[in-house]
Amino acid sequence: MGVMERGRGALALASGVVVLEFAAAVATFVFATLLPAVAAELRAQAHLGLLLAGATLGLFTALPLASRVLHRLGPGRTLALGVLGYLGGLALAATARSPLVFGAGEFLNGFAGGLLAVYGMSAVIDHLDDALRAKVVAASSAMWILPALVAPPVTLLLQHAVGWRWTLLLPLPFVLAGRLLVVRAVPGETRSPGRPLGRTLLIPVGVATLVLSPWWPAMLGGAVVATVGVVAILPEGTARLRRGAPASLAALALFGAGYFGAHAMVTVLLTDGYHASIGQAAAVLSAGSLAWGLSTLVISRLRWAPPAWAGLAITTAATLTLAVTSSFPVAVVVWTLGGMGIGLAYPRVYLSATTDSSIPATELATAAITAEGFGALFGRAAGGAVVSLAVGAGLAVPHALTIAYVVFGITLAGATVVAGRT
Repeated sequence: MGVMERGRGALALASGVVVLEFAAAVATFVFATLLPAVAAELRAQAHLGLLLAGATLGLFTALPLASRVLHRLGPGRTLALGVLGYLGGLALAATARSPLVFGAGEFLNGFAGGLLAVYGMSAVIDHLDDALRAKVVAASSAMWILPALVAPPVTLLLQHAVGWRWTLLLPLPFVLAGRLLVVRAVPGETRSPGRPLGRTLLIPVGVATLVLSPWWPAMLGGAVVATVGVVAILPEGTARLRRGAPASLAALALFGAGYFGAHAMVTVLLTDGYHASIGQAAAVLSAGSLAWGLSTLVISRLRWAPPAWAGLAITTAATLTLAVTSSFPVAVVVWTLGGMGIGLAYPRVYLSATTDSSIPATELATAAITAEGFGALFGRAAGGAVVSLAVGAGLAVPHALTIAYVVFGITLAGATVVAGRT
């Protein structure tokens, strides 16, 4: 295995990864836009966990198994399995008459996506040089800009024209094109399996408990169980913050928990805490995402870039400011700055987390996806738990949200400190 020459193969691989990121962005906004209609038709308002958790459970089930599937089947058959799983999941979700069937379809989608995400990222680590990888990261971040602006209104138009079931198919051509480009660009090599399964299978078990249980002690137990599995996947030295990829992976996990936790709750903070309208809250949400994408594009064109910790420090300050202010104009400005901070920091942290010649590419890819994905999941779950516990203790919702955002800010401060060791 080695770095590809800057030719058609490298371009096809880079293009495939970017197209897949665009597909992920489209799928995210399509799902979020259609969720109210899906929940209403399936009478799933009391079972939103089944609708929301399926893809996450599929992803975390696939991660410990991905290297073994690739080793056993090879890239071509893994692609076929992933495409069949994705198509089967779409079919199940689009024809579902109950929340359980819809959740099963989303599980298949997440499982298929997890298998091929590990393959795609490991191929990038193996075959693209650092300069081209940096450009891929910048282009991938930019792929969220257009869907953030266009996907929600287009989705609503399609929903009214053909219904939500057909509209679920909107990301399909982008997903298929991206996966085909990635697999065709890389030689049909076999990869040795990663670490023994053992504790890694605790991840889907713990995640299932965390996201589906309504009882907070069970949620806490699920988080602990899943964390044991995550530690088993991450390279040795991650918990000790060893310089290089291990410390960067730890920073990636803390970033995921702090930023994505805050991002997931920002509309609730603005509507319940700031008494802003849904439209105003959506504008703040979009401002942060657009700032992330645009700042990543700008920084990729500069010869000098600030250290990752500086960008994370900006986002930390923005998150803590949201916790203590109630001014909507201030919220727009600081969350835009928060997104800009992530745009400055994320490429550096990601590249450092996926650069270590002593760790097999498939293992490193699995670790990076796990660190960021589990961090984001844990942040969202922890934020919700903090608010629920605070409200249960008698605090008003705005005060409970303030506590949650202080927790997110402290987590991002931890990411800032750890990023200094990368």
